[in-house]
Amino acid sequence: MEVSIFSLWSDKVERTGDQRPTKLFGYDVLGRLGEGAASVIYAVSEPKTGQVYALKHVVRQSAKDDRFIAQLENEFEVSQAFKHPALRRSVDLKINRTLLRKVVDAGLVMELVDGTPLDQDLPEEIGRVVSVFAQAAAALGALHYLRYVHCDFKPHNIMVLGDGSIKLVDFGQAARIGTAKERVQGTPDFMAPEQVKRKTVTERTDIYSFGASLYWALTGKRVPTMFTVGKSERKFLVEQAFPSPAQLRPAVGEELSKLVMECVNVHPLARPATMGEVARRLEGAKQTE
Repeated sequence: MEVSIFSLWSDKVERTGDQRPTKLFGYDVLGRLGEGAASVIYAVSEPKTGQVYALKHVVRQSAKDDRFIAQLENEFEVSQAFKHPALRRSVDLKINRTLLRKVVDAGLVMELVDGTPLDQDLPEEIGRVVSVFAQAAAALGALHYLRYVHCDFKPHNIMVLGDGSIKLVDFGQAARIGTAKERVQGTPDFMAPEQVKRKTVTERTDIYSFGASLYWALTGKRVPTMFTVGKSERKFLVEQAFPSPAQLRPAVGEELSKLVMECVNVHPLARPATMGEVARRLEGAKQTE
């Protein structure tokens, strides 16, 4: 979980007795921002320039940590081509190894995002929710243009900044369009069926997760997914026998509700084809409010 650099991290350290390093990979450690899967995220500064970054640190304690090191390497590689302002860039990857080349620890140095994850501070107004997701659609569209799928899009990975703009973060599970992964990866409540079945991921994979995230943001409820229901209940998903956003919250409106339900269709070809289409329809729904 990442929080703002301007939060009272120092108070938290004092209360918990948490000990943080003073330096990592040549960077000065300013404070602890939060935690992720097998990682700790710090605010750090580059001594020569004073530039402040976020650094995601993973310590290899056993072979099971190798996949988290691999995710840092993947995120660094994927983000090298980022130009869109809503995609968080990585600027450096540091890896310490033993003389026998075994990894000791690794650090991914990233653009520091002064924002709050959407799932921690969700706007009440539908218009503001739509604005956040319109920006997220543009960010995903830019990622898809680079021929990558995020593969773990969810509210927690949308950082909302003080001016209302967003940053899409955490590209450790991102994959080339057309990739079939060897194991199930993603977050259960937002995972597309093809991810659960370990089939090829495409732009429509992210569109499903986008729809599931927007469903939650509009209703406070989670879409049932193939990961969260039993095999005997999957017909329920195919028939979409769960309430639409408009049924749960009439103020959502039919056009926006229809878009969300199309995005979370279990059949990829029944979903919108591109994030550009999703963005246009979001804009249309916003104008009809």
